[in-house]
Amino acid sequence: MGQKYDLGVEIVTKTREEYQSAEYLAAGLPAAPAVMVEDEIAGQGPAISEEKLEEIIRRHLDLPTLETQE
Repeated sequence: MGQKYDLGVEIVTKTREEYQSAEYLAAGLPAAPAVMVEDEIAGQGPAISEEKLEEIIRRHLDLPTLETQE
């Protein structure tokens, strides 16, 4: 998706202990694995939907939905 929409992608990897730390929980970030677009959670857990992710990316870029392009 980052290449398709010319987006910057940041991958954050931490240990299980870091994700469960008080500092991480206080930050209000989602539990891993998760995908965020700006401050919106696009998906969390093993069933992250590529369609939902693309829909959120397009909304953040002020692009029409894929449905309206058909």
